[in-house]
Amino acid sequence: MQAGIIGLGAMGTGMARNIARSGYLTKLWNRTPDKAHKLAAELGIEAATSIQQLASSIDIIIICVSADNDLLEVINAILPYVKPGCIVIDTSTVSSATALVAADLLASRQIHFLDAPVSGGVEGAKNGTLAMMVGGDNAILDKVKPVLEAMCARIIYMGKTGMGQGTKAVNQIMAAGINQAVTEALAFAQAEGLPLEKVIEVVAGGAAGNWFLDHRGLSMTQQDFQPGFKLGLHHKDLKICQSMAAKNLASLPGVEQTLLDYDELIKEGYADEDISALFRLKQRESSAG
Repeated sequence: MQAGIIGLGAMGTGMARNIARSGYLTKLWNRTPDKAHKLAAELGIEAATSIQQLASSIDIIIICVSADNDLLEVINAILPYVKPGCIVIDTSTVSSATALVAADLLASRQIHFLDAPVSGGVEGAKNGTLAMMVGGDNAILDKVKPVLEAMCARIIYMGKTGMGQGTKAVNQIMAAGINQAVTEALAFAQAEGLPLEKVIEVVAGGAAGNWFLDHRGLSMTQQDFQPGFKLGLHHKDLKICQSMAAKNLASLPGVEQTLLDYDELIKEGYADEDISALFRLKQRESSAG
């Protein structure tokens, strides 16, 4: 199986490196050619001359882009060139409705589609420890698992097309709640004059321990907000969750509050910081109180 990847942001680059180590990655493409050529030289593979050239010459296409419109733009660009029987795997975070549109477009040319968003952040992409939630045909997933296992520690088949993205929405809603809880609690601890390093150490070992506290607790209290997952991207994802919930008449008060908080931070220029930058706002609120 020959695989190619489209989209070399922080997540796509990490995934590309791991798939290349497995021997499956033969081509890559990025909207910014310099980035593609540099990574291709590092990995000893080919940077496609165009997105169409990549699409016409491989068996598995992995897409990692930022938004719904980006995904549909890629699908429409490759559609006339992809070989029947090719498998397209989208690892982006988009709405389940967009996943269904992409699947229908590709099916019209006998091309298989898996919506396969991932969780684990930049660290997971770099270390090959992502969790992947997959919607589509389980038999197609079985065919490409050797490729996906090069970048994922956990691959779970969720059901029909769109269910991968539905599961990712659940993940993003939980991430919002955890971000709110951890940043608020640590701002409270700081206002109380507690030794934050010790607070994080002891709480992480108890019932309130979680990945976000382990990986972002110390850095946020040191005002280090280097992105593992950009605040602006989580804002985009939560808007998708909000839209999906509206169709089901579901209530997401935690998401609503997080969007309000993110709106304020984005206006202040923090969209490209890690989501733990919410700590900035919680600190202010604790000080004001």
